[in-house]
Amino acid sequence: MKCNYCEWGCELSAQSFGVCQMYCEDHGVITGRFPNRWSYSVSRVEALPFYHAYPGSRSLTIGTSGCNFSCRYCSNAYIARRDPATVEENTYSMTPEDLVRMAQKLNCHNIVFNVNEPTVSLPELIELRKHAQKAGLPLGCLTNAYGTEESTEILASVFDFLNIGLKGFTSAFHREFIGIRNIEPVLRNIRRLAGLRHVEVTTPVIQGVNDGDLDGIADFLSGIDGEIPWHVFRLLPEHEMKDADYPSIEAISRALQACREKLVYIYFHNFVGSDWVNTGCPRCHKEVIERFSLGCGGDKLDSFNCSGSACPGCGYEIRILGGYVPPLGERKAVL
Repeated sequence: MKCNYCEWGCELSAQSFGVCQMYCEDHGVITGRFPNRWSYSVSRVEALPFYHAYPGSRSLTIGTSGCNFSCRYCSNAYIARRDPATVEENTYSMTPEDLVRMAQKLNCHNIVFNVNEPTVSLPELIELRKHAQKAGLPLGCLTNAYGTEESTEILASVFDFLNIGLKGFTSAFHREFIGIRNIEPVLRNIRRLAGLRHVEVTTPVIQGVNDGDLDGIADFLSGIDGEIPWHVFRLLPEHEMKDADYPSIEAISRALQACREKLVYIYFHNFVGSDWVNTGCPRCHKEVIERFSLGCGGDKLDSFNCSGSACPGCGYEIRILGGYVPPLGERKAVL
């Protein structure tokens, strides 16, 4: 039986589990092998990264196991690239209702799937959506967007906001460093998702490999929507690329300067002290949202200076999904 969740189109059986190893065939039905087995933690939404969705909010981050990519530099390879049957440490058996109650108990404003690829756990996430929606909790995710057109529609129905990893801009790069045959499904799905939901995009830069793709990516994204937030990261050498050099911050900054003429919200971070983390008004250039860059996964909101979502200087409407979420100590008074 062919799996219709991602572009691999793997043939599944009771003993054959496909590239992600998370599904099998059971009496003519595609079935998850490890339902409701989750990891979880708490994070600031800016650290995930989402800069234009619920700024200042506290997120329950969740994940499962397995992936349909095999990125040579994967920072989560210890769970995404291992046999899911062997990944039991730091995972818990929890129903969707349990996850929603946990988010509420931990004073989280939203739930974000961010450890591996959500299409490997779609049935559970569809169920989670029902319970999160009843509780008023928005759902977000990080995804590689290598799903089929059908599963991409499901992603859009499950998640309110998505950060899509656009790793490079050529199929040759994706074959060598990501392990897939063709980039076109990813580009197709970015176009589709950006028309349906709040989308941000992240690109990790490998110097001398895909840094030449930055201009093309900026052209592609601006052709969809010039206000898509684009996060650019340096490669953090992990997994099969542990011996690779860290890219030059200065070289990437120079390469991004021309891109700023095409996209108004470009952020370059995952290193301490970045000055590319604040949001400027596209019209008057006043800094309307200020953030700290504390290194990988450490981004934090400093100040939210908009009036609602409008620039206080000129009134330009800054695209922010959900609006500012005040700190816990202020939240009851505001809400």
